Amino acid sequence: MSLKEVLKEHQERRRKDKLAVMTMVFRRSKPHPLIHQTRLGNEELLLVIDPSTKQLLHFDSLKEAGGRESARQQTLARQVVLERSILADRPAVQLCLDVQDCYIDICSPEVLLLFTDNFDYQHLRRDFVKGLLSDEVMGNKIYTHEIFGDYAARIDNMRAYDVVSKDIIHRWTYPMVPDIRFASPETGIKIGRSNIYKEDGVVLAPTTVIGPSTVLGTGTSIGDKSIVRNSVIGRGCTIGSNVNIEGSHIWNNVTVGDNVQIRHAVICDGVVLKSGAIIEPGVLLSFKVVIGENFTVPAYSKISLVRQRPEEDSSDEELEYAEAASGVAESPPSPFYDGRVVNGSPAHGGDELPESPRWDPSEVGIAGAGCNWSAGQDEEWRHSVAPIPSERIREIVAREEEGELEDDARDMTASSTNDNIAEQVDDDEADEEDESAFFDKEVEALFRRAVTGEAGAHEDHVVLEVNSLKLAYDRSFSDCAGAMFTALLNLASERPHTTSRDLLQNCRQVVVQWGPLLRRFLKSQDDEMEVLLVFEEICVEDNREFAPIFASVLQELYDKDVISEEAIIAWASEKQQADESDKVFVKQCERFIQWLEEASEEDEDDEDEE
Repeated sequence: MSLKEVLKEHQERRRKDKLAVMTMVFRRSKPHPLIHQTRLGNEELLLVIDPSTKQLLHFDSLKEAGGRESARQQTLARQVVLERSILADRPAVQLCLDVQDCYIDICSPEVLLLFTDNFDYQHLRRDFVKGLLSDEVMGNKIYTHEIFGDYAARIDNMRAYDVVSKDIIHRWTYPMVPDIRFASPETGIKIGRSNIYKEDGVVLAPTTVIGPSTVLGTGTSIGDKSIVRNSVIGRGCTIGSNVNIEGSHIWNNVTVGDNVQIRHAVICDGVVLKSGAIIEPGVLLSFKVVIGENFTVPAYSKISLVRQRPEEDSSDEELEYAEAASGVAESPPSPFYDGRVVNGSPAHGGDELPESPRWDPSEVGIAGAGCNWSAGQDEEWRHSVAPIPSERIREIVAREEEGELEDDARDMTASSTNDNIAEQVDDDEADEEDESAFFDKEVEALFRRAVTGEAGAHEDHVVLEVNSLKLAYDRSFSDCAGAMFTALLNLASERPHTTSRDLLQNCRQVVVQWGPLLRRFLKSQDDEMEVLLVFEEICVEDNREFAPIFASVLQELYDKDVISEEAIIAWASEKQQADESDKVFVKQCERFIQWLEEASEEDEDDEDEE
């Protein structure tokens, strides 16, 4: 994003009001905890803003309660108390749950003085922003700036690192994309179909398979029958044969032996993975770590040549964190061995250095190098590059559904005392249409990920993510089914075809492969009828090349048990009283519908005879 607009806005505000010391940048994000956590690993934010001035009145994060608490406890953990003064002398306030903090702040010089006066501030948001908003004596003010078309995001954990990297590869950050901003003058980058980027000087064996959303750096060579998908491979890497790399970030000068499996991991410069090693999802291997032959690194492990310092007793959590972080950053590149530093300063007990490092084979395998850093395993899934486990998604969705049931009960009680509901304005209807279109695009994007085999896009995972979108957008299963069916037809239409017969063959292939996924969103006969209505709308308005093969596609959906006989007959019955223009596709299916009705009558007769 360009900072010109927000800088100008901040400067103009400062000229009018010297107490306007800070402007914070936000962007829109759908209000659902699953969206925030699967996207950047962050919690939901609640902002209270004066809509007329854009002044920030309240800032809070709706942190999920830990453990297995009930929905009631989860709700209490996420409750927010607003000061009465926020509502005083203001005709309206705006409560925002649909925002993402970009961590871009335009500050006046007074901010530095405020930090000096409050030397115990450790966290910019939790301490400084909240402290500034609650300080009524000084009267300093914070304002907000919302971006719409621009891209801005903060990388403060590995999930955010992975997501922003994927956004760059998918060109959401244009012109900051690999072939424009990251290519060196000496080395060019070629972009192929499905967002495959290759620098000059990449050597691939004839049987190597490079999947979608992949970047390969110069000087990298990949052996026979190796597969790389949805990954970034740096420069100067040597990758052996029969290697499978998926959803991972491999930096420069990494050596990967034969028959190695790497899934959703981050591998830093100079790492060596010996033959047969398996790197499970969520693993982070620091600089020059060596993993022994046929050794499996467990999920979410963090391995480094620098030994982890023991935690020191401290009552200040933030000081503890800062001390640990600075220790990692300032540690020399040489590893610690049993309290002594190799290739560095002499050991405390004398000048003698150990002849060889002492690494635990249970952590890095035989002849490996590195030590495993312990971490809070309960939260590792939240900030890892690995896809969020299905059971975690189910927990979040279940908690949200339970919370919605409680909200519905409270709303019903409130509505009994207040029957006067304001009429919906035209602007709200327009917003609803925009949101519906956005929902359809999000569902299709999830389906496309499954089609291309992108990391974390297995059928069960797609179903869970679509269900989370359903909750976030307040949609029904019929909406999900309609959006998914549209995505199926778009896929069939994009495949090569010159005649209606070719298009029908494409549809049959798509229905065979993806019909079971669509079926998982058809919970009732009404949902199935909604799919037929969507099909009609597509044939009339969006893609008329499907119109001549409507009946054939419908029969294929019936043959593959996607649409039931009852739904088709009910759809045809509803059309009997419609205008002639609405009966076009019913007439096209007349013979098929007649056959279904006769078959249904025969079944009923057989049941009567029995």
